[in-house]
Amino acid sequence: MAQRYGGKYSPDGADGQQANGSSGAQATQETNSFRGARVDPVGARANTMFVPGAILLIMSVDDGATGLALGGIAAALWTGGAFLLREGLRAEAAYAARKVARKPALPRKILASILTGAGAALAAWKAEPGLVIAATYGLAATGLHLAAFGIDPLQDKGVEGVDDFQQSRVARAVDEAESYLGAMRDAILRAQDRKLETRVERFQSVARDMFRTIEEDPRDLSGARKYLTVYLQGARDATITFADIYARSQDAHARDDYLALLDDLEQNFAARTQKMLLEDRSDLTIEIDVLRDRLQREGVRLDRN
Repeated sequence: MAQRYGGKYSPDGADGQQANGSSGAQATQETNSFRGARVDPVGARANTMFVPGAILLIMSVDDGATGLALGGIAAALWTGGAFLLREGLRAEAAYAARKVARKPALPRKILASILTGAGAALAAWKAEPGLVIAATYGLAATGLHLAAFGIDPLQDKGVEGVDDFQQSRVARAVDEAESYLGAMRDAILRAQDRKLETRVERFQSVARDMFRTIEEDPRDLSGARKYLTVYLQGARDATITFADIYARSQDAHARDDYLALLDDLEQNFAARTQKMLLEDRSDLTIEIDVLRDRLQREGVRLDRN
């Protein structure tokens, strides 16, 4: 069975520790550090969409003023479409990661397809003027782009029966909390310590568990608001300060204090999330008992196994 690499010179290794000699607790900790890790949804296919615009612009340099203008506009449309595609893929990934989410306000992937088609039509017109030819190439490019990358989510997910005002409050709170986590991730990179980066990622995973729980039941927002604002803002500020100090001095004591802070935060976030889940379960039990009592009063007998 494949094993994750470890040892003295691995990022999470320690002196004298063998790759296959870790304890069960340590193995669990290493596994948890990668739980919920996010991969950038923008891959090589999307980045390749920047290439045609650059090639077209270079090839248009010797085509005279009209050819250069048409080539430049087409290249700009393709480049704009590539940027929109990247943002659309990220928005789609964020939509898919949440159990409760609203559709993107701007259909970026569809707009990217339209810009790509318009750029192809202009490029075809530049090479061989003609409305039919330009329209054919434009429609073909649009269709191929849609087939390759798909369309944006066009409907909300998991918001049936949820109050719009409450859901909007939760969305704003979660977005603000995500900005704090993003600032922590960017700051800890300055420390240039892979183990610290992994430790921050593990805390982010625990924090996002709370986010998903709140999204599923917006009533939990009131009790968890200080975790999403005060605690995460403090964690962000502490990470920024620590990263600046550690990058200059490699202070081991500061490193230990920061790791202890992350441990405390992670335990508190996990405990609060568990408490919210228990409260939700208690509410469900009460609702089930009330419904059973009503059914029994109506003469419906239920067998409890």
